[in-house]
Amino acid sequence: MLGATGQIGRAAVRTLAEDGWEVTAASRGGGRDGSWGDDVLAVALDREEEGALAAAVGDGCDVLVDVVAFGREHAAQLEGLAGRVGSAVVISSGAVYEDGQGRSFDTQDRPDGFPEYPVPVTEAQRTVAPGEATYGTRKVALERQLLACGDALPVTLLRAGAVHGEYCRTPRELYFVKRLLDGRRRRVLAYDGESRFHPVHVSNLAELIRLAALRPASRVLNAGDPQAPTVAEIGAAVDDVLGLETETVLVAGAPPQGGVGETPWSGTHPVVYDMSAAERELGYRPVTGYAESLPQTVAWLAAQLDGRDWRQAFPKMVRNYGESLFDYAAEDAWLERHGRQSRDHRTGRG
Repeated sequence: MLGATGQIGRAAVRTLAEDGWEVTAASRGGGRDGSWGDDVLAVALDREEEGALAAAVGDGCDVLVDVVAFGREHAAQLEGLAGRVGSAVVISSGAVYEDGQGRSFDTQDRPDGFPEYPVPVTEAQRTVAPGEATYGTRKVALERQLLACGDALPVTLLRAGAVHGEYCRTPRELYFVKRLLDGRRRRVLAYDGESRFHPVHVSNLAELIRLAALRPASRVLNAGDPQAPTVAEIGAAVDDVLGLETETVLVAGAPPQGGVGETPWSGTHPVVYDMSAAERELGYRPVTGYAESLPQTVAWLAAQLDGRDWRQAFPKMVRNYGESLFDYAAEDAWLERHGRQSRDHRTGRG
């Protein structure tokens, strides 16, 4: 397992070990998760060191799980292990898809640049061109190079949705949890709160990894939860976990000036992934749903924020979304000017 101490890796190691696999958990620091059994072997490995991965694989292994593969160089590393590795399971991303007008996650910040995918998106949807420019183009390059290995190295590529759960470096739920912990009882949601970005809990990803390890083949599969809730439904679910009520002011269309009402899920069009291929090819059945998994995530987030500034607790969140994510002064000013005259507002609990 490469990337064993990250968000996905922790859950995948635990699931594979519980399923009877002898697991070597590799990460740069060589650390362990407290939920792993003593039979899991933790090793330090920096894949960027020349020959380090090949040396760690040694004479070979039945399955190599790679949750931290990006681009052609990492694909070449795995390709070089053909003959010593029985099969591989590699995490890709839904960011590879583009719509009929060539729009993708790479264009979403442009005017009218948010992709309008079919609902739901199947694995047959076309992708962006491979390249090195963006996260999505690098993932496509990775996918194509690995799929070209064919029977020499069967690889299952899992196109993950919005990953959630404990140990996330960019937890989207923080948007609601922090506001509630800070005593905020009104919130603004753009696009009428109807934005949808298909989530996938780490335990569901781990289950897909487990099933793919048992059924080697060269393929791409979507990876998502059984539900793709709207952003308003997510906010209401967080309210329920914390036992609080919030008034939600719904805004038609894009966020007002200053990003008020913009969340980490916000988008002009829904992003929902079709999971029927994973069900058909792997016998996949999700082990949890979004709402069912939320209490543990919220508890973890609250613990991370206890006595810490959110920017210190989640520096990658700042880099990805900026400090305006919690610009309460801008929200209050907008609510004072427009909130009471907005087209609609209703409680976050339905």
